[in-house]
Formats: sequence, structure tokens, C-alpha cells
Amino acid sequence: MPKVVQKLTAFSKFKMGIKYEQADDLQLITSEIAMLLFPHVKMDSVVCLRSFGSTSRGTIARCHALGKAMQIGLNRRGFYLIEVISERFDKLSEVDRLKTLIHELMHIPKSFGGGFIFHNVVNDNNVNEMYEKYICLKEKRMGNNDVVFNEEEIKIKSENKKRWW
Repeated sequence: MPKVVQKLTAFSKFKMGIKYEQADDLQLITSEIAMLLFPHVKMDSVVCLRSFGSTSRGTIARCHALGKAMQIGLNRRGFYLIEVISERFDKLSEVDRLKTLIHELMHIPKSFGGGFIFHNVVNDNNVNEMYEKYICLKEKRMGNNDVVFNEEEIKIKSENKKRWW
């Protein structure tokens, strides 16, 4: 029994302090990107979080999925979470932040079933191509004096959406 106490004491020296918060600013941007580029993405089943305190090296953002077994257990369809690591993501230029969010959205397959599209498809060339397409579509819509995404509509939709948690 003393060995277990020693292991727990030794383990408690490591910081396990990742903090998470809802990222409403990123949710709005991600919704706009999805509306223009990825219509298969159901934004009522995608949440953006900002994390603080990650010790991962080189990671700027992550896309998490609710796996098939959990979907069956919870009796719900696909659910995705886009996590940005604040210490790295927030230092990026606006262009690189947009490319990062596009990159993470590109991981979500058209089936929206809990799987992932891997980096053989989600790569720099394809992300840059999608970024250029996004800019063109956004400029085209803005040129028509059309608001790309109405913030009030997002707020109303997010208040009305049913969350499983």
C-alpha cells in the first residue's frame, strides 16, 4: 500500500492544469467558414473551445470527435469539438488563424458520423486552396452588400439549439 501512495505523490508533481473555456468569437468565425465552404458541417453539433496550459509541442489546434460507440451510448449523432491552444493560436496572424480553423473543419467528413479526414487530404496545399476559395466567396457576398453572417442570427440559433450536455 505505501507504494501506491508514493506513486500518487510522485504523480501529483506534474501539472495537470489545462483549462477550457467556450470560444464564442471562434464559434462565429467557424460558423461563417462552414456556411461558405463546408455546408455538410452541422454547426449545432460543433463547439469551439479555447484551452490554456497545454504542454503539447507544436500543436496549435485540435479537432475532437464523438466516436461511434459513444454516439450509440448517448443516442445522438456526430459531434465535433474544435480546440485551439490559446498560447499559440492567439499569437497567429488573422490569416493564419483562419487557415487553422479551415484546417480543423476540413477534418470533419461529409458523413458527419464521428470520423476524421486525415492529413493526406488535410494538408497545406488543400488548406491554402480552401482559404483562397473562402476569401473569394466572402468578398463576393460582401460585394453584394450582403452580410456574410449575421451575429444576431447566430446568437438566436445558439440559444435555441438543444445541447446534449
